[in-house]
Amino acid sequence: MRLRFDFWNQLNTEFMVKYLPWYVDAAKLTVAIAFWGILLALLVGVICSILRYYRVPVLHRIVAVYIELSRNTPLLVQLFFLYFGLPKLGIVLSAESCAIIGLTFLGGSYMAESIRSGLESIEKSQLESAASLGMGQLLMMKEVIFPQALAVSVPGVCANMIFLIKETSVVSGIALADLMYVTKDLIGLYYETDEALLMLVIAYLIILLPVSILASVLERRLRYAGFGN
Repeated sequence: MRLRFDFWNQLNTEFMVKYLPWYVDAAKLTVAIAFWGILLALLVGVICSILRYYRVPVLHRIVAVYIELSRNTPLLVQLFFLYFGLPKLGIVLSAESCAIIGLTFLGGSYMAESIRSGLESIEKSQLESAASLGMGQLLMMKEVIFPQALAVSVPGVCANMIFLIKETSVVSGIALADLMYVTKDLIGLYYETDEALLMLVIAYLIILLPVSILASVLERRLRYAGFGN
């Protein structure tokens, strides 16, 4: 108990108050990058999962290669390729664009696998019944397959969203002033390690806890509604 009180008493609160605006700005950037990265990753995931589910010639193999490449290379390596490698090919992107593209590239593969598992959970008897009613593939996907698949995929998709938000800590490697970048900068300048790290942890908790709670509520409601069983 005494050690705990000593820790809190030794914190430089003036330093924390002074640099709080830095963390607020960094948190806004982190949330913006995560938002667009997750949104685009969901779009990529839906398209890729459908291509694999229907085994579209050639395209489903390309998607399979993309998923393996994305999931087996670190995000930092992908960001370095986008930010430092592409300019040598004449393609120059801003750090923000590289971060969003990197998160989309990484997250799309995870979203695709989560959604595909939901698609493959649909019983064949339902597909046969829908076909017997004269439903085409598009109508069947819209009315029968996708709503149920999405409900089954929600836990995995939500877990991937939280994973991608945490992965934004890597974008500091391409000089983006996110939460991790600001923390490392302040530690290097003022050596206030405990204060900077404490503010980093609090910032991520403020961002991640509401997402985690909303995901849990959504999963519970879907379960009570009879989906995903």
